[in-house]
Amino acid sequence: MYRDNTKVVKIGNVAIGGGNKIAIQSMTNTKTEDVKATVEQILALEKAGCDIVRSTVPTMEAAKAIAEIKKQIHIPLVADIHFDYRLAIAAMENGADKIRINPGNIGSAEKIKAVVDVAKERNIPIRVGVNSGSLEKDLIEKYGGVTAEGIVESALDKVKIIEDMDYDNLVISIKSSDVMMCIKAHELIAGKTPYPLHVGITESGTVLSGNIKSAIGLGNILYQGIGDTIRVSLTGDPVEEIRSAKLILKTLGLRKGGVTVVSCPTCGRTQIDLISLAAKVEDMVKDMDMDIKVAVMGCAVNGPGEAREADIGIAGGNGEGLLIKKGEIIRKVPENEILAVLKEELERL
Repeated sequence: MYRDNTKVVKIGNVAIGGGNKIAIQSMTNTKTEDVKATVEQILALEKAGCDIVRSTVPTMEAAKAIAEIKKQIHIPLVADIHFDYRLAIAAMENGADKIRINPGNIGSAEKIKAVVDVAKERNIPIRVGVNSGSLEKDLIEKYGGVTAEGIVESALDKVKIIEDMDYDNLVISIKSSDVMMCIKAHELIAGKTPYPLHVGITESGTVLSGNIKSAIGLGNILYQGIGDTIRVSLTGDPVEEIRSAKLILKTLGLRKGGVTVVSCPTCGRTQIDLISLAAKVEDMVKDMDMDIKVAVMGCAVNGPGEAREADIGIAGGNGEGLLIKKGEIIRKVPENEILAVLKEELERL
């Protein structure tokens, strides 16, 4: 697989590439200058399972805030930089574990070199990011529009700029809000560069549409052995990005751990409030650190059989449920006690 052969890059204490665990990333949506709010959000992301977090650095105040933020968090912090090379330098001087730049909007070769020199001195990785929305006019003209080929050429051109400055501690990100274009771009770049790839569908939308686009896009890319870090970009609470990323990786068999909840879609046979119960179970187990499967089934037709395949499960009846553990029916539980009994049983595992 491509990801097994990419260069190993260390971002703080997290190693990516070279077959290392695919890291889950998110980005804060607080004002980075507001240290308290930013730290609170990062701590919530850590609790949800975030491995690496990125914060925007649009001002010198934000760059200086990195030093204080770093003292209070436990995962690597990436500084997101646009346009002003001085902010990239200040972010690194204040402890950023990685910087994200698009050399195309940083300016002259001298300014890019100034950034690279500081990164080289401190051995700080640079993520070279190219989005379809910022593709250069000459590449749009060359390929007759915004295309996967153009995105890849743009990214490799930017990488070469930094390589020519004798630096190769790099990560590449090529993103598009067009799912199929994004998939094709990653297929094209895989094998053309040794650097680890950060994968995501940019500007994917709300929690509903963004999750669907990201599951399709990331699922296709990751299944082909491409991608060393991922972000599910959602218009919403960044914690939702982490939950979604974990589910995508677990579904593909690329991560283990955490409780997997399976539940049936409901039908006319359902005699308990399964929709509400399944949602409550999923919320209850979201922070439990156990590699198990919990089944929440709606009736006695398929329910017991499905639940037997799980470590623990409930199969609904008329105002009650069968508690099933390791394939055996343990007892009947009144509907209003199901959640409490299930929690009690989980805590015993």
